Parts: sequence; structure tokens; C-alpha cells
Amino acid sequence: MSETTIQVDNLVKTYAGVTAVNEVSFSVQKGEIVGFLGPNGAGKSTTMRILTGFVPATSGTAAICGHCVATESHEIRKVLGYMPENNPLPENLRVEEYLRLRGKLKGLRRDRLRSRLDAVLEECDLTRARKRIIGTLSKGYRQRVGIADAVIGEPKVIIMDEPTIGLDPHQIVLIRDLISSLRGRMSIIISSHILPEIEMTCDRVIIINSGRIVAADTPEKLRQEFVNQSTYLIEIHGSRERFASAVAKAGSHLEIDSEAEVSDDGFRTVTVTSKDPADAGERLLSALHHDPYLRLRSLHRIKPSLEEVFMAATRRSWEVLMPVDERNKRNGESA
Repeated sequence: MSETTIQVDNLVKTYAGVTAVNEVSFSVQKGEIVGFLGPNGAGKSTTMRILTGFVPATSGTAAICGHCVATESHEIRKVLGYMPENNPLPENLRVEEYLRLRGKLKGLRRDRLRSRLDAVLEECDLTRARKRIIGTLSKGYRQRVGIADAVIGEPKVIIMDEPTIGLDPHQIVLIRDLISSLRGRMSIIISSHILPEIEMTCDRVIIINSGRIVAADTPEKLRQEFVNQSTYLIEIHGSRERFASAVAKAGSHLEIDSEAEVSDDGFRTVTVTSKDPADAGERLLSALHHDPYLRLRSLHRIKPSLEEVFMAATRRSWEVLMPVDERNKRNGESA
């Protein structure tokens, strides 16, 4: 049976009459990595600030490892690691000096602190930089120091706000691999605008918009719910008419969207969309192979991206929140 490490129920936060977080509820299980997504102003940062104890909720409850965030802040600090978006690192300390100080503040004893310091320097690929002054480090190394700070106390839960923002592709891969290595050991919530990173790193995704959760599930299940189609990229040799006939035999739900001009070797790339959630690849493959006048070079299924899911989920939530008159007007325009 899974152990729940984060439990949020009916969380509400208002500022001067404006509701930033509205009846938000979710849970995170032990060892799970969860992506927390939403457009600017959706309530992501406010929710994270409530979870970390920086701001109080107006109503509702939040608990981490069974401890109430509002009333047991001392216990929360023992089980929580936090990496803010703009990581406030001291410019004048060396990496190992800073991490040793942070370990002491988190209650690590001398022997344990020594072993944890060496371990996190190795995990975060900071061993060669342990003597360097933080102010001289690149953005990527500073992000690694922030993650090392978050994990040195061996917390059960880590909250990361935009851990890969401003990094180059090589640095992003390193940070992604580092976060993935923590899977199963710690529960992690990651807020990020870099959706491909969330998709490659997280077990589950929570999408928030206008202060409300509009979707929460695995990326695969969210694809089925919000983008209920698949796209196939096909390299084919033969006439357009025979290709269209073969696609029609594979299923009435298949539509030819676009195609490239015929290349020098006689092949062209065609995009086919399936409105049926079931995988149509096998039927397409069989239909194309059975026509002796068609030569198939490749058939590749392209799954909807998390960005498409995100756009569909937020668009649906905006339509729900839209005034009835405006919604009817839009529906009439699209009819």
C-alpha cells in the first residue's frame, strides 16, 4: 500500500479579495515525482509557498508526512527540502562550506554530516567544484548547489520551483538525470514551464489554471482525455490515389492531413491523423503492405505532446469559467 507524503485538501488563498488558490486538493505518494504546471498567475507558486510554510492558507489544510503545515512548521522543516526559483545562494562561501552550514542547520551530526556532504557532492556532480566560491559558478552549477542543499538533510519530500530555468541543453540533461535518480527515495514536486522536461521526468502531472486544478494524472492518461487522437508520419512511394485508398481501408477514422512533395528517390512524407484513441498503426501497416504498387519505407506514431495536453486542459477550464453569454457567442462563431 502506497504511503501518502503530501495531502492537500480544499486549499484556498485570497489576497485583498482576489482568490489565487481556489479549493485545491491533491496528494503525492512516497517516491513519486509530480509535475505542477500552469500558466503565469495560475496559483502554482502560491500553492508551493503554502506547502513550504512561507504564507498561510486562507482555508483548507495541507499536510506533509502527516504533519500539518499550518501548526507543525518545526516538524515540517525536518522532512522537507525546498529549492526556490531564484535560489538565494551566498556569493562569498565555497560550495562545501555552504553545504556543511546547511547540513548543520538541518540537524546533521558531525559524522553523518561528513558522509552526507561527500554523498551529495558526488550525486550532484559537484566534487570537482567543492572548493570553488559560489559567486564564480555558472548558472548550471548554482542550480546543482541548490539541489544539493535541498537533499543534504535526506528529506522525505522535496519541492523544486523551476529547477532548469535558464540552463543550456547540456545542463538541463544533467539536472533531469539528477532529479530522476531521486525517484523512489523522495517524493518530489516540480514546478516548471519547460514541458518536455516535466514529461521526461515526472510520473504524474497536475495542471492548475485560475486557481483550480483542471487535470491530474499520468501524461499518457491525460493525452487520452484531452487530445483524443494520434498522428502517424509515413514515408511512402506510390500514387496519391492508391495511398488514399489504402488509408481508407485501414479505417474511416483516419484522415490524411498533409504531405511533402515527392523527393528525388520517389518517396514523400505524409501525415495521417486518427480520431480513434486506439492505436491504428498495425491496420495502417497491413493496408499499405497489401498494395503491391505502394512501397512503405517507415511508419512512425507521434504521440500528442504534453504541451498539447496543457493547452487543451487550460482552454477547457477557461471555457468553463467563461460567462455564459460569452461562451454561447464563441460556440455560435465556431458552429
